[in-house]
Amino acid sequence: MDDDLKKILSKTADTIRQLSFEGVEKANSGHPGLPMGCAEFGAYLYGVLMRHNPKNSHFLNRDRFFLSAGHGSMFLYSCLHLAGFDLPLEELKRFRQLHSKTPGHPEYRDTDGVEATTGPLGQGVGNAIGNALGYKLLEAKFNKPGHELFDPKIYCLAGDGCLMEGVSQEACSLAGHLNLNNLILIHDSNKITLDGPLDQSGSENTAERFQAYGWDVLEMDGNDLDSIHEVMSKLGEEQNRPIFITMHTIIGKGAPNKQGTHKAHGEPLGPEELAATKKALGLPDEAFYIPQAVKTYFEEHGRKCIELEEKWQAKFEAYRAKYPDEAKEFEAMAERKLPDDLEKQLEKLKIETPIAGRAASNAVLCHLGDVLPFLVGGSADLSGSDKTMMKQFPLVSPGHFEGRNIKYGIREFGMATAAAGLYLTGMFTPFIGTFLTFSDYMRNAIRLAALSRYQVIYQFTHDSIFLGEDGPTHQPVEHYAALRAMPRLHVFRPADPNEVKGAWLSALQYQGPSAIILTRQKLPENPGSKVPFKEGVGRGAYIVKKEASKPDFTLFATGSELSLAMDVARALEKLSKQVRVVSMPCWELFDLQDDDYKQKVLGGELGKRVSIEAGVAMGWARWIGPDGISISVDDFGLSAPLADLANEFGFTVEAILDRLLSSVS
Repeated sequence: MDDDLKKILSKTADTIRQLSFEGVEKANSGHPGLPMGCAEFGAYLYGVLMRHNPKNSHFLNRDRFFLSAGHGSMFLYSCLHLAGFDLPLEELKRFRQLHSKTPGHPEYRDTDGVEATTGPLGQGVGNAIGNALGYKLLEAKFNKPGHELFDPKIYCLAGDGCLMEGVSQEACSLAGHLNLNNLILIHDSNKITLDGPLDQSGSENTAERFQAYGWDVLEMDGNDLDSIHEVMSKLGEEQNRPIFITMHTIIGKGAPNKQGTHKAHGEPLGPEELAATKKALGLPDEAFYIPQAVKTYFEEHGRKCIELEEKWQAKFEAYRAKYPDEAKEFEAMAERKLPDDLEKQLEKLKIETPIAGRAASNAVLCHLGDVLPFLVGGSADLSGSDKTMMKQFPLVSPGHFEGRNIKYGIREFGMATAAAGLYLTGMFTPFIGTFLTFSDYMRNAIRLAALSRYQVIYQFTHDSIFLGEDGPTHQPVEHYAALRAMPRLHVFRPADPNEVKGAWLSALQYQGPSAIILTRQKLPENPGSKVPFKEGVGRGAYIVKKEASKPDFTLFATGSELSLAMDVARALEKLSKQVRVVSMPCWELFDLQDDDYKQKVLGGELGKRVSIEAGVAMGWARWIGPDGISISVDDFGLSAPLADLANEFGFTVEAILDRLLSSVS
């Protein structure tokens, strides 16, 4: 490495250290150890290696950096500020403060240059892998000889904790199988966890594990710029596999009494150690000090970054001239715009009933695949059961990324983190599928998608005890309530093909995640569901059967229980009872409606309010009141045929009539 470059990068590394431990100290909260230990790597990554444009953090062909070890957020914030992203120094001084752009863990959308919300360990690894996969899909779709639009590298920094978490192992196994040769995972191997030395809880050979996954494995000293340069400078050459780099670092490097110990991990240095650290590193007393030489270097480097994007834009214009059709599809994917007549298209799509919800959704999906080039899907080894396969497109496989169907294997959590990474390319709306009961494996990834407003669509099938003989291990009971409890997640339980179409329309319009929950068993079409989107599913809840006069009963239902509610209503009417039936496919959408509409559906004297849903009763009191009746499943299911389960759990017209009539007698 050139001596002058080495000198300025060394100054940059110490600046990253100072900004980081100053931010943690001022907040009296945070993790100084990783930023101090990885400072040389950060200086090299943002000062030499990354091909990006800090003045346009959305430059599409940029290299990406994912900080999976999100507790080290001050490392990322310091690097972003120095590199010239829209992150003022004042925001570093407001680390972990209310409404700052420097929250405790990096959050997508909140901070310019942050590529993903990270913190729960390991998920950033999955995000990076999904992102790398997304770029392989884009390369296969758009790159032409002499006109390569896409060639970024995806970098991810992970700690020992990230690599202990099972989600990273799921995702890294998939990356090795698919041979993602645009991915570089750097292991911050400091041999310290929050609780103490790593050898108290782990002793595996991590590098050999990655060799077994099919990765190339390298090693470097993360506190030595020459070692970093020797390894990292070669990554721009031909890469044949995903690369795993063991980067040896000293946690809290520079803190005389805390470096190399878990005391540097998750607490401020403290005033005495901070002063000793500045003295040991030869840093000035001035807080948040940035040498002028470092500022000047990054200003010059920033101009080169702008030129890099300008060259790419010129390349794209040449591409557009030679390949106008591909350029048009490129722009359609970048906009992710829906056709104006999509609702009419789906209305014309014929789906014969009775039909399982999962099969109806597959019919919709196959149509959507033809008209939405940005839609890409996959399943955790269940595409034949959860019906997520878009049959007109091939599978994605090692060396073949032209397809739009991804087989994630039995890796539900890894799949969910990778889907977020696909979304984060800016070019895809991903959907993924598995059985509803396995949403528990994915839950924290769904939560981060909701927190970050990632538009990921989850197709969950086998949605109730009525999947039958597989029994209670596979029969979801509490899962509707658990998913509905999550802010910003739209949860749909459609009752028939009309509502399935509406659920997909809504999910594609919503700038956030949606869960579409579908049946294994066949369902009839409900006559009241054939209404325009804005009068039905788009409202979240709507009246499918109106009473002739003041109702004696109002029945609320979702999914497969809507047709049962209609049968119960007809039986009650034969007994001279007035009945209203309300379908509630999406509580979250209904909650967004204006008061006038809510009053129209729920207002007035509605008689006895009754919810009918094959899951726990939790949450229904909000709609039916404390005196309402919940026809629900408040214990685990049983292994038996569907009809036997309906009788056992009281989901028959006769059983429900008995409960309702006895309640008013």
